[in-house]
Amino acid sequence: MESPSNSTENKLSLIKRSPTEEILTEERLVEYLNAGTKLNHYIGFEISGMVHLGTGLVGMQKVTDLQEAGVNTSLFLADYHTSINNKLGGDLDNIRKIALGYFKEALQQSIKCVGGDPDKTKVVLASDFYEKEGIEYLENVLKVAKGMSLGRAKRSVTVLGRKSGDDISLAQLVYVPMQVADIYGQKVNLAHAGMDQRKAHVVALDTSKNFSYTPVALHHHLLMGINITEEQRKLVIEARANKDREQFENSIVDIKMSKSKPYSAIFVHDSEEEIRAKISKALCPPKETDVNPIIDMIKYIIAPTFLRKGENMRIENAKTGSAVEFGSMKELEEAYVKGGIHPLDLKNMVAESLISILEPARRHFSSGEGLRHLNELKELMITR
Repeated sequence: MESPSNSTENKLSLIKRSPTEEILTEERLVEYLNAGTKLNHYIGFEISGMVHLGTGLVGMQKVTDLQEAGVNTSLFLADYHTSINNKLGGDLDNIRKIALGYFKEALQQSIKCVGGDPDKTKVVLASDFYEKEGIEYLENVLKVAKGMSLGRAKRSVTVLGRKSGDDISLAQLVYVPMQVADIYGQKVNLAHAGMDQRKAHVVALDTSKNFSYTPVALHHHLLMGINITEEQRKLVIEARANKDREQFENSIVDIKMSKSKPYSAIFVHDSEEEIRAKISKALCPPKETDVNPIIDMIKYIIAPTFLRKGENMRIENAKTGSAVEFGSMKELEEAYVKGGIHPLDLKNMVAESLISILEPARRHFSSGEGLRHLNELKELMITR
């Protein structure tokens, strides 16, 4: 008899658990689970700079859930994709050095920070995989490309962080067919990414008739940048109210935490002082929980960390020294909307919580090989 911990219901619950926002499709996922099909996962990354909370803690929190659900998890370090998108100067040697140094270690330390086991997740360098696959990988790229129109390829460049009207190279049009070929070449049946990669995964589903199976696509929440403007905030709320999916998706991508905007991001290796300084400047509208970066951080990072340990979230009043505890996100949000929590007190709790959660990563990158790899990346970013 199947134990409760390994039941389809338990596995489905772990896979669907926040920060998951969408599964395409849940019906197919249930079919795989009921049939006892082994789930092979991957999440791919451009090696384009420092790892922030969205990539590190939110993304790796989902990987940790999948580990617990018995899924074969893997991190795909997309060096060729990075070069195509002209990140880190487009130099493959530099990209590979950073991929197998800082970037790999930052993701592995992030898994530790959220309570997972880095040794349970395989790390694959794209160029190593392509060398092994050879002509079969090229055949898969062509299968996907034949199933796409030029117009769709142009619209799909948003997965590169570009907009449809931007001036792009021919190589960038091949980016999504390569990304989809990565899925099928690795026999991935659970493709995972942030919501900004949705278009590529939809292409994978639409072209599955050219392959022997159809994968499931899982999309996790995109963490907001901490320094978004009030105007950007209103645009997101307006797009959602208009029920315009394209407009809403674009507005969400515009405000996501990004390594290309350092002051929008908290990096997993940031010092205690840097975390406190950045959080102190973050947007946190009083009595507003909708499109509030600080609330977003609590909901998708801090609350899950506390609640999975069976601990309450504790917020101290800086003026009186009194404290109040919350056993759920709903309770905290209700108190904040009523004015029962001051934004400064909320920020202080977030800063100290992040300092605690990120301690393993901060320690790793403060000395030895970790510090050397971080400095390699910093030097390369200065020269590019």
